[in-house]
Formats: sequence, C-alpha cells, structure tokens
Amino acid sequence: MARTSTRPSPALPSDGPASVSNLELEALRHANQKLERINAALIERLESGARPDDAYAAFQHSVVLAEQVRERTDALNQTLVELKASNHLLSDARLRAETAHQHLVDAIESISDAFVLFDPGLRIVLFNSRFKAFWANSRIRIISGMRLAEVKRLMQSTGLFNEEQRGASDDHWVYRLHNGRWLQVSERPTRDGGRVMLFTDITELKHSETRRREQAVAQKSHLLQRAVDNLSQGVAMVNAEGVLELWNRRFLELSGLAPIAAHRPFAEVIADSELALLTPESRDDNGRAIHEREQRLYDGRMLEIRTHPLPTGGFVNTFTDITERYLHAEALSESERWIRLITDHVPALIAYLNAELVYEFTNQVYEQWYCWPRGVMLGQNLREVHSPAHYLRLEGYIARALGGESVTFECAETHVNGQERYMLRSYVPNRAASGEVVGIFVLIRDITERRRTAEALHQAYQNLEVRVRERTAELTRAKQEAEQANLSKTKFLAAVSHDLLQPLNAARLFTSALLEQQSANPALVRSVSHSLDDVESLLGTLVDISKLDAGVIKADLATFALGDLLDNLATEFAHAASNEGLRLAYRPCSLFVRSDVQLLARILRNLLSNAIRYTPSGRVLLGCRRRRGSVWIEVWDTGIGIAEDKREEIFQEFKRGDVQRPDQDRGLGLGLAIVEKIAGILSHRLQLRSVPGKGSVFALEVPCSRQVSRSIHTAPRVEPLGERLVGARIWVLDNDKAICTAMATLLEQWGCEVVVALSEQDLARQVAINTAVADVLIADYHLDGGRTGIDAVAAINAQRRTPLPAFMITANYSNELKQQVRERGHTLLHKPVRPMKLKAAISHLIGGEVNVAGAR
Repeated sequence: MARTSTRPSPALPSDGPASVSNLELEALRHANQKLERINAALIERLESGARPDDAYAAFQHSVVLAEQVRERTDALNQTLVELKASNHLLSDARLRAETAHQHLVDAIESISDAFVLFDPGLRIVLFNSRFKAFWANSRIRIISGMRLAEVKRLMQSTGLFNEEQRGASDDHWVYRLHNGRWLQVSERPTRDGGRVMLFTDITELKHSETRRREQAVAQKSHLLQRAVDNLSQGVAMVNAEGVLELWNRRFLELSGLAPIAAHRPFAEVIADSELALLTPESRDDNGRAIHEREQRLYDGRMLEIRTHPLPTGGFVNTFTDITERYLHAEALSESERWIRLITDHVPALIAYLNAELVYEFTNQVYEQWYCWPRGVMLGQNLREVHSPAHYLRLEGYIARALGGESVTFECAETHVNGQERYMLRSYVPNRAASGEVVGIFVLIRDITERRRTAEALHQAYQNLEVRVRERTAELTRAKQEAEQANLSKTKFLAAVSHDLLQPLNAARLFTSALLEQQSANPALVRSVSHSLDDVESLLGTLVDISKLDAGVIKADLATFALGDLLDNLATEFAHAASNEGLRLAYRPCSLFVRSDVQLLARILRNLLSNAIRYTPSGRVLLGCRRRRGSVWIEVWDTGIGIAEDKREEIFQEFKRGDVQRPDQDRGLGLGLAIVEKIAGILSHRLQLRSVPGKGSVFALEVPCSRQVSRSIHTAPRVEPLGERLVGARIWVLDNDKAICTAMATLLEQWGCEVVVALSEQDLARQVAINTAVADVLIADYHLDGGRTGIDAVAAINAQRRTPLPAFMITANYSNELKQQVRERGHTLLHKPVRPMKLKAAISHLIGGEVNVAGAR
C-alpha cells in the first residue's frame, strides 16, 4: 500500500507581531499536526495488524482517510496562502507606520517652534531638539515619561524662564529667557486626552511692538508739539518739580525769549524775560490766590497770563495777547465818556431805571437838581431817593410805563432851595427783544419859565397891545430855548433807545393824515412833516452808529443786480441835487454783485448826500468801473475837496466839514463814520481821492457775481396803485392806542375800511376772524404778553380758510428778523413808516404782487 505524506507547513517568521492572523496560523498548525499523527497511526495499523480478509475493508478505510487528509491538507494550504498574504499586508502597514512616524519626527524637527507631546497621563511622549536645547546649558535632563507638572516646575524654578506675563487666555503665556529672548507658550489638548505644548520665539515681534510703541509715542509727542505751536496763545507746561517740559513758539514770542533748552526750571526761564512769574501758589498782598494777571510789555502790548494747576502736579500757563481787546475797551470807554459828556450838557434831567426802579444812569443835571454827589444815586432805589409823598405822585405813571406805555405829564416840584418849579416828565419803557419791559428812560425838563411866560403872555393879552408885543418877544425867546432843549432831548433819546420810534411813528401817521385833510394848513403840516423827517434821520443815524459800535449789525450777503440799486439811487438823489442847483450824472451798470443790498444802499446814500452837501456848484457823478473780479462804485463831485491832513479825520465820529451855504444843515458828522464801519462789516475796500478846491472821489470795491439769487425791486408807483385802496378792508393789530388811532385815521382817508385792535382777543371781539372778509392784515411785531406779530398773524390765519396777506411793522433791523419774515412770505416795514411806502405796500399786497421783506 502506498504511504501518504504531507508536506510540512512553512515556518512563520518568529519576529511577527501578535495579531489575529498569528492566532489563526497557530490553530491551523495544531490541527495539521493532529491530522498527521492520525494518518501515521492508521498507516502503521494497516501495515502491522491487518488481516488478509480485512485487506479490502482496510484499503477502503485508508482511501477515505487519505481523502480526508488530502481535503484537510488543501484547506490548510489555502489558509497558509491567505496567512502569507495577510503577513505581507501587515508588513507593509508596519512599514508605512514606521515611515509616517519618521515623517512626524522630521516634521516636528523642521518646525521653528519647540514642541512637546504628552500622553493622556500627561507624560512626555515626544519632543524635538529645539525644546531640548532650552535645557542644554543646565544640569536638567528632559526624558520621555516626565510629567507635565514637573516640566512647568522646572521652567519656573531653574531661572531659565523668567518674567512671566499672563496672556489674554488661560493657556497662553509669555516668557523672557535668560538670554533676553522672548517665548510665547501655547498649550492645547489632544484627542486622546494628552497635551501639546508649543514654544514660539516672538523676540522680533516683541522688538517690533516696542519700536511701534516708541514711534507712536514719538508721533503723539510730535503732533502735540505741532498742535501747541499752532495755538494763538503762548503755552508753557511745568511739571511737579517746577521744570519746564513743554512750550510753543508763541510763548517765546510773547515773552521775548530766544530758543531755550529743555528741562530748565520755569522760574529761571521767566527770570530771563520781562514777564512776572505766575504759578498756582502765587498770592497777592492780602494772601489771596492769583490765577490770572494782566501785564503791559515794554513795546506797549498788553498780555493776559493765566495759570491752571494739573491733577498730577505741576501746572500750565497760558499767555494771550489782549492788546486789541484792550484797545477796544479803551475805545468803548471813550464812547461812554462822549455819551456822558453829551448828556451832562443837555439842559434836561436824564436818568435810567431798571425794572426794580434802581438807578443805573443819571446825568449831571439830574444829580445837581436833587443835590446828590456825583455817582452816588447809582444803585439807589427810586423810593429811597425821593420822599414818600413825591413817590406817591409818580407811582401811577411809573406803573403805566412798566406796563409798556410811554407817559408824558407835568408835575410841580419844590426845589431844595424852596422854589416851586414845573417839570415836564417823560417815561419811555425800554423793551427787551422778547418785548418785556426791562427798564424806563426818564427825561425831565424844567418848563417853569415856559409856563410862566405863557401865563404872562395870557395876562398881557388882557392888558395893553404894547405889553403883548413885549411878552410875545419874550415868548419867542422862550420858545427858541424850549425848541433847543427839545432838540437836545431828541438827540439823546435817539441815542438811548429804539422805543422812541413808536411815538415818532404815530406822529408820522398823524401828520400824513392831517396833510390829506382839506381843512388843514398844508404849509404848517409840511413843516411838521419835514421836522419829523429830520428827527427820523437823526434818530436813524444815532441808532445806526450805536449798532455799528456794538457789533449788532451783521451782513446779509446775497447776489443781486447792481443796476437796480443804482437806478433807484439816481432817481432818488436827482431831485435833491436839483434843489441845490446841481446836476446828478449817472452811468448805468449791468453787473451782478454779492453784498448786503441794504447796507450797500446806506453807504451810497451817505456818499451821495455828502457829495451834494459839500458841492457849491457843478455836478455829482455816480458810476462804476470794473476791475478783474470786482466793480468799483464811484461817487465824484466838483466840491470843495478835502485837505490831505483832514482825510483821516473826516471818517471820525462827530467830525464835520465846513459848510458853503448859510442855510445848510451841517448834520452830526456821522455819515462817513457810518460808511467806514459798514464797509468794514461788508469787507468792501473804501478809497478816497481829493484835490482841495476841485472835488473828491469816493470809491467802494464790491465783488462781482455771475449767479443771480434775487434782485432789487424798484419802488412801486403809488399813483395808479393807490386806486386799489378804495374800499380795501384792512385789519390793524398794535398794542399802542396812539398808533392804532393814527393808522385808522390815515387809512380811512385813503378810502379803506379799517378795524383796529390792541390784541388778538380785541380783534376777535370786533369781527368774526374765521368768516369776516378782509384784504390785508397789518401787525406790529412787538405785542403785549411776549407775543410777536408773526405769532399773531399765524394764529389768525390758522382760523381762516384763506390766509390774509400781512406785513410786519417794527423798529427791529436785525437780519434774523428779516429772514424770519421773508420765510413766512410776509412784508416788512420799519418804523417810522413813511406813508407813501405804506400805501405802496398795501397796494402791492391787494394787487397780489410779491414783495420782499425790506428795510428802511
């Protein structure tokens, strides 16, 4: 019988890793060995113990066994093939793992940061040479398995890492090494619970940050120095040790110092200048702290020095050149001296009381009358100055004046010398911009002589005709003295308050109404009208000069056609020149300019008036010359001329030239002063050329403009428009009874149907505001109770389906009011209202024409 043999199984590598494939291999080897033993036992049994009759059965059994052995052997061989393939794959995987591990080591070594990896037990698994280099010069040896806490302890205790700075987060530190370099340490967890620490060298970043900070500080210091150098004030900053740390060029200029070195004691620096030392510790003779002082320099300049302590110690001193302000104060004081000089020589008692009846101004005549020392009455109450009986007689009139009414009355008083005198007292309320009465102007004239003269004249009429003539002569002289006193009073009142425009406005309206009455004496009424014109001119001039001095007048610049303005002026002054035997020549202009039309008109009117006044014969020329971007408006005359030494003097206030005609009015000498002041407000250059005996040329430079925003409206022709007034229904709203009466009289003579009211409530009692038919609403701007005409017109029109056209009448010349009235579409007239202008304005509104809020 043939022997069945099996090929021994190939040996497995002894150095293979323990895995599932090795376990299967061992199980197959064990099964194979068991099958070999079984096979060998069967063969030996057949060869040794089999009988011949059992040979076939044994043979069959051996065949079955051989087949089973073969099947088992094939299965074992197949398993060995699969195991060999698995081992090959396992070897490849181990090779790739070792390669990846080497790549990881290479990557860790290639990074610029020091690297340490800890396992979940926080023991060192891996670190690179850069981390190891930190400890190279120490006795400490960093090895795998060292704990994280031990590493941190060594970092803090060995001195290799010092000056720890905690970062913005808990896992971020910054260390400075012993060699001066800086490290940023970041700590991050791994997925399996371990830790990774990175040590990044940020030395260059630290140095760069330091440089940036130093540059920023230097830049801020440079900007601070530049800002300080550009201040108009001198500035010096002194530290707590008294050392000068910061200053600007203006400080050196004002103190007269040459460039100085830094970090010098401030007291030593000031000692080298002409300035006095001022610090927060400075005291006056009484021991009080001094925080500011004024000092006049050797060159005449006035310097203001202030000291300001700093919270951290030290102080800052500021040095301001107040020379110009000081000169303005001196000029204001000089103006006050002039006012005092004028009022002290007016033959009338003049005073001003505030709303509490405390004296704030008295002239010399007032103080002498009541025998008070100079200036002692100021600050005294009216009740304290006069006896109770005298105050009781005045109390009712004072209450009316405080209520807003202008009061004039006669009162008998006993002088301190025992003489009884008759005094004419006038109380004029002074209103604030809100309309509130804030004081009273007091004007008292001694009319004893006038009254006695009148009584004597009355007695003389009952006696002889001779005595009548004698007394008439005395009355004439007394009247002249009274008129002179009235003129002085008017000048003063015009300079004191705009509220005097109210009775002047009423007088203007009354005279205009009287002039249109056939029963009136035309010549006498015209004389009164001319007198009112003179008073209005005087009042306007004094008010304007006071406004200019106070800086109240502001320019309202706009673009307009210059020809419109010049055409109106030429027409206006042609008649005035003709009355003086002169000829006014005019050259039209088609340019557009940018200026304030009202202020420019005032300048040209003054120049034309002066040219006519000081030209005995010949002509006056009004024309323009264009030069580059400007136009020069020129006024030529063939008059007496101006001497070289008088050309600056004529622009001073109250300086007047020599008259040429015996009946010529010399004026106040304010016309050219107003011209110069307004030209300064408008920034228009003013030039003067003159030849004595041949004439003068005044030229004003005005900038040209190409854009047209508005033009000057020429004065409307009154004659044809006046027909519209017949039957016109007009409402008049004014809190002054005299104004209401005068306005009603004048308008009714023009054929109007007039309703006058002292308030909105008064108007509502007379007419049904919401349904009554009316054509025009005339309102005074300042009403009682703090109301304005604008408020009243708005309230009245709010009740009507169709709003009424309206215009304001006011003594307020401010640009703000002009703009306010213009924005609401109303017309503006200034007091005192000229009747012809009033008629033209009403005719325009009734005719539906657009009228711009105007001025005088």
